[in-house]
Amino acid sequence: MTQARKPVIVVHGGAGTWRPERSQAGLEGVKKAAKTGFHILKHGGSAVDSVIEAVEVMEDEGTFNAGYGSSLNIEKRVEMEASIMDGETLQAGAVGLLKDVKNPVRLARVVMEKTDHVFVVGEGAEKLAKTFNLERRKSTTALRLKYYEEQRKALLEGKFELPKLVSLIKDRPELFRLETVGAVALDKNGNVAAATSTGGFPLKLPGRIGDSPLIGCGTYADNQAGACSATGVGEIAIRLVLAKTVCSYMESGKTAQEAVELAIRLVNQRLAATYNSMGLIAVDIHGKIGAAHNSPNLCLAYVTSGKQEPVASLTATVVK
Repeated sequence: MTQARKPVIVVHGGAGTWRPERSQAGLEGVKKAAKTGFHILKHGGSAVDSVIEAVEVMEDEGTFNAGYGSSLNIEKRVEMEASIMDGETLQAGAVGLLKDVKNPVRLARVVMEKTDHVFVVGEGAEKLAKTFNLERRKSTTALRLKYYEEQRKALLEGKFELPKLVSLIKDRPELFRLETVGAVALDKNGNVAAATSTGGFPLKLPGRIGDSPLIGCGTYADNQAGACSATGVGEIAIRLVLAKTVCSYMESGKTAQEAVELAIRLVNQRLAATYNSMGLIAVDIHGKIGAAHNSPNLCLAYVTSGKQEPVASLTATVVK
């Protein structure tokens, strides 16, 4: 009989630069998400249920770049994406190019549990949401419209073409907030899960898919290793299959903290010549947690069995 584990959950609200006027809302949002997810674990719920509920809280907040409050692409439209992975079965579900699904992470679960597929995007995903009566909601907020106008103005004034957007980001990082949300959890049965959701890169090209819905890149979970969720520049996580890399480190014997630090160090070494802002959270199969980033901030919170309330912060271990 498997010995009961002590449940744990870690959530993130995004890497990047968290300005003072927004940081309190971000911290409150991740604390609420972690508390919601841990409540499920505390009462015997599964890691999958826990990360879904935690991410849904952040999708609904309007503070983060996920669900309600998603960033706008270059055509001033929302294209959301999300994924979920169950470490016990290695089942996974992912969705992309969503326009008005209230909670993309719930649709990702539908893909995982109700279809034979892993990744469904665009019109097909929207039809699936309708089939399963998932709630719809306009995802654009006044704040995101304000950000869009600021970002577009800076882009035009700098006379940058979109392929040179990275140059603009380096010059004006305060305009680009990469607040992807995610959660990782370990339940009492020793099962791990991870989920990630985002509105994607601000001013992205229509049809661009980031790391968040790509299994192994932005999300990965395996009961033989642990679970990881990534945030930051999706193209970086894709090139390094970053979430799976973290889990591979844990499977080889590294703790969650050692694994995320090694992965961020890998980002810094292999992709130093580009804009490589990244953040990672992880939990290993022993219940140890990890968080690291090379960005100015990483908004995160966690709850373990020894704590009554979530512990939240705007920084973790910064790896240079």
